[in-house]
Amino acid sequence: MPVSADRAPRILIVEDEPMIVFMLEDMLTEAGFEIVGVATALEPALALIAGGNIDATLLDANLAGISSAPAALALTARAIPYVVVSGYSKSQQDDAYSAGLFVSKPFKMATLIAALRSILPGFAALPN
Repeated sequence: MPVSADRAPRILIVEDEPMIVFMLEDMLTEAGFEIVGVATALEPALALIAGGNIDATLLDANLAGISSAPAALALTARAIPYVVVSGYSKSQQDDAYSAGLFVSKPFKMATLIAALRSILPGFAALPN
């Protein structure tokens, strides 16, 4: 589905740390994004990706010790842009994440918002 500036961009959050999820939901909503789903494990993430209705995804590379690489591959197959967030360096990431933009943990919220905006050019004019 094409990205349009006449609505909020729909974001899927794939993250296993509850405090990070709560922070992301609040800060991204405040920044003008719509949170369309949260997945704390791989299987629910894959189900939400398959369901569509997502403009972009924030994808934690490690979900409670399980690689989220299958989710990255599913996003790539559906041409859904994503930002990989990880405590590991980019060079330590699986090749499955190569289509995503990388932001290391810990991150500044402004950096993450800028990363999302950069992969959603139709939404570049969102308020700060």
